Amino acid sequence: MTDSHDQREFFASAAGGTEEVVRDELSDLGFRRVRLNRGGIPFFGDWEEGWRACLQSRTAQRIMVVMARFAAPGPEALYEGVRQIDWSPFISPDLTLAVSAFLHASTITHSGFAALRVKDAIVDQLRDQGGRRPDVSREDPDVRVFLYLAQDRATVYLDLSGEALFRRGYRSGAGEAPLKETLAAVILRLAGWDGETPLVDPMCGSGTLAIEAALWAGNIAPGLFRERFGFERWASFDSSAAQALAQLKGELRARAHGQHPSISAMDADGAVLEQAKTNARQAGVRIRFRQAEVRDLRPDGGAARLLVVNPPYGQRLDADNRLYQEMATAFGRLSGWRLAILAGSPLIARTMAFKPTRRFELRNGDLPCDLLVYDVP
Repeated sequence: MTDSHDQREFFASAAGGTEEVVRDELSDLGFRRVRLNRGGIPFFGDWEEGWRACLQSRTAQRIMVVMARFAAPGPEALYEGVRQIDWSPFISPDLTLAVSAFLHASTITHSGFAALRVKDAIVDQLRDQGGRRPDVSREDPDVRVFLYLAQDRATVYLDLSGEALFRRGYRSGAGEAPLKETLAAVILRLAGWDGETPLVDPMCGSGTLAIEAALWAGNIAPGLFRERFGFERWASFDSSAAQALAQLKGELRARAHGQHPSISAMDADGAVLEQAKTNARQAGVRIRFRQAEVRDLRPDGGAARLLVVNPPYGQRLDADNRLYQEMATAFGRLSGWRLAILAGSPLIARTMAFKPTRRFELRNGDLPCDLLVYDVP
């Protein structure tokens, strides 16, 4: 195991437009020296703080650790800079490796070539030390390395996450175009949800928004559902590291209280709703599910609520327009409620009878979207 008290710089990668959300979340979780940065959020701590970020962050895409920064004005400088890093605590000849690269305004212009030079430097170092070299695996590598090369300055990262963090592990199935769990968590924070106000999703699909809300309100760390993270496959992750990780997971489980406000989810598709119920059971959360059309939505005379929804879009425009008109009519009845609508079509905003109080530019996969937040008069 690497020295658990070794202070490192970590980087929580963030989807475009979500950097402030990730920063605020990491600050709320008690991470140190958190600062805003384009593309992600740096923070500092020992190795276990990196593990904790993987377990607790709901909004970050990946957690990585900075291995080195150096000038790389050409291929040889890049190769030599990577060779200066001691890779033996993380990679052995029995493990597999993958390298990816992002380049900007640098002498090296081909990301595949840059990744190849990084890979060569790592495997050459290990072969010189032990006579054998690790293999490359693009599908399921044991160790993932990332190069960011901008204006001939290289930053080399080691990925703690393994699979992207949106893959929580509780979802066994989904409907068409499922919402990523990390994006669902971002939507909840941008909507200003406090974890106590009753919440409704009238087009829940596979239940991601409602489940993420229930996990957050119950203080259930999302990473507890994962079978394993990338750092658990490193050469340095020995029995003492496994014991420390088990203790950390136990502490996080003890903090979960499982109590949350009323969370309701509806969908017109009975089959998709059954999948949402299965996902909620696997996540261990309580959600009230009901098969219903959005036009059936009515205020129930109780306290004001938050409505969050990811409506369908990009199919037949006439069908979408009818649906959006039904949405606007139903939502207009919800006096005093707050609405957060992930709008992948401009028709949604045009159909609403009132203007959003806030608008955020996000991406749902490759599709640009607006998160429209309304306070219903």
